Amino acid sequence: MKRRDILLRSATLPVVAASALATPALAQSSTKVRWRMPTSFPTGLATLYGGATFLAERVAALTDGAFEITPYAGGEIVPPLGVLEAAQNGTVEAGFTAGFYYLGKNPALMFDTGVPFGMSPRQHNAWISQGGGLEMMRELYAEFNVINFAAGNSGAQMGGWYRKPIDTLEDIKGLRIRAAGLVGSVFAELGAVPQSIPGSDLYPAMERGALDAVEFVGPYDDERLGFQKVAKYYYAPGVLELGASICLIANMDAYNELPETFKQVLQAASAEANTEMLARYDSLNIEALRRLIGSGVELRSWSEEIMLAMQAATQKLLDEEASKDARFKDIHDKWKAFRDDQILWSSVNDGAAQTFLAGNRG
Repeated sequence: MKRRDILLRSATLPVVAASALATPALAQSSTKVRWRMPTSFPTGLATLYGGATFLAERVAALTDGAFEITPYAGGEIVPPLGVLEAAQNGTVEAGFTAGFYYLGKNPALMFDTGVPFGMSPRQHNAWISQGGGLEMMRELYAEFNVINFAAGNSGAQMGGWYRKPIDTLEDIKGLRIRAAGLVGSVFAELGAVPQSIPGSDLYPAMERGALDAVEFVGPYDDERLGFQKVAKYYYAPGVLELGASICLIANMDAYNELPETFKQVLQAASAEANTEMLARYDSLNIEALRRLIGSGVELRSWSEEIMLAMQAATQKLLDEEASKDARFKDIHDKWKAFRDDQILWSSVNDGAAQTFLAGNRG
């Protein structure tokens, strides 16, 4: 069977509930599988790194311990931003990471994680599941000898932490900011100096003054990393990251060697982890934000001038990449058409309802 056929076949595997698994078949099987799964995240992030441990626990539970995945913190056995390469080379069997960390390998991997002014997690999941996104992303990842599964989402991320107020575009110029993926390139277009630094190194960099600002995740994770101790101004809304999808990647050879039931377990556990992570963020972020504001953090909103400039910079960068790479253009065009329809649907129904409720909670 050709690799493309294998990928597309696995893309259509059903999400299998625990009750639907053939327990007798699993119990009778003598197959034992042990995988190592480095992540790009420190253990202190109970949501991001916790997504990896949740997934591993579900795989073990659904196979009665026959399929065991051991997660590792970023830097423990491979560098936080070296997870894709390690899985590609077979140094490890799997990884838990985000596609936009690897734009230097293929810029189109940004669409697997999320794009500034893009889609919400719900809309992104619809694109992956029903809009052809999974097939396109799996063709990309196949070039690195891995297969990908959506396995988490942070939800909309905040605009970041700043030592000084950002009132005008002039305030962004020269700003040393940690911002990953295309978000960093957007800040560069506006005159900032973006840095790509693993999460575990951000607080020390801010504390010693090597950074002026940090764009990371949201209130719960940011509070745990202590950014409120080194910066006062916290910006929203997170138009640059309406959601960040986290992926499980598996070495293609290791994946192909799995029994069919274990492949379905991996699919099911990843889908469950995807839902679990977003639910945790949605429940934890608001209380964390209240604590941050209570501790003296100043919550601020981006000005319309700044958001319009960010949006224009995003489109410029996407258009430039599309002009250089026909496949990037094809993915972008299909992604954008789906996003535009989703925005239209939201504006008609649930998005419009949420806007009303924000001002009229009753």
